[in-house]
Amino acid sequence: MKRRGVLFWCLVTVGTVTGLSVILKISFGGPVRQPHDLCAVFDQKFSWYKAAKRTREEWGMPEPVLMAVIYHESSYRADVRPPRKRYLWVIPGPRPSTAYGYAQVLDTTWQKYQEVRGGKGAERDDFDDVADFVGWYGDVIRKETGIALDDAYRFYLAYHEGPRGYVRRSYRSKPVLLATAQKVEERAQKYARQYEGCRKRLEGRWF
Repeated sequence: MKRRGVLFWCLVTVGTVTGLSVILKISFGGPVRQPHDLCAVFDQKFSWYKAAKRTREEWGMPEPVLMAVIYHESSYRADVRPPRKRYLWVIPGPRPSTAYGYAQVLDTTWQKYQEVRGGKGAERDDFDDVADFVGWYGDVIRKETGIALDDAYRFYLAYHEGPRGYVRRSYRSKPVLLATAQKVEERAQKYARQYEGCRKRLEGRWF
């Protein structure tokens, strides 16, 4: 949530100009440069590593699964929305849904999360909040469907369709969704192999 951002800015304002530029480069290094390498992602965005680790510790969701889901929802972009429909190929129309942010969460689902867990200050373009949301929603899915949080394929189907939709097997008529869920599974497995090679190193970092 934004409390962490406020604390960060209080800390950096007492640093030197040179130190400030280094800190900003580490913390806000722009778009993820190597999204296909989880170690590189966490090296560039160390705060994301800490958020993913907290999600695993609190909710039991492995870091590779969390990050694979977020990647396939937004390509690690904070302000993504579904593209608008176009009339006559030019005139912008309404968006197909209210999905927004790193995890493409609908307005109604996010409001529920805020009520139960995140508070009114939680935002869909704040990675810490989104990581906690995916863990919280994953726990809801696990309780209602029995899907293990390390089962990236089935989890993504339930994440997209909702627990009730998953139970009804609404995904069976959606070949694009099934193909995407397979890609999420493959990325989670790839991320897991990479993460084994850098996990200890990341645990030893303090910033």
